[in-house]
Amino acid sequence: MPLAYMLRAAAAAAAATLVVVWAASAPPARAQVEIRTDQDVERFFATTCGWCHQGGGREEGRGPALMGSKRSDDYLVNRIATGKAGKMPAYGQSLTVEQIEAIIHYIRNLKPEGGG
Repeated sequence: MPLAYMLRAAAAAAAATLVVVWAASAPPARAQVEIRTDQDVERFFATTCGWCHQGGGREEGRGPALMGSKRSDDYLVNRIATGKAGKMPAYGQSLTVEQIEAIIHYIRNLKPEGGG
């Protein structure tokens, strides 16, 4: 096999590998959800966070109850953005800052179901 052919094949394989590595490292697209009202964030929470935080965040599930959390807003922003290994996925690459802030606002305003 000619050396030039082998070099071209090796270069093509290296380029293909770089494309695969680059594509795998690209951040996922941001969530395509508009949050304008409290009802929007409630629906968003139910479909994104509600799998683990039961009762709209009021009850413990796979994750802790969030209603009445004593954790700081900074802690919650960090936990939502970076997750917790083996416990909670990181959402920092898929949620906007505004979406994370809306979730925290929602958590801070949780009241017992049917209560005031």
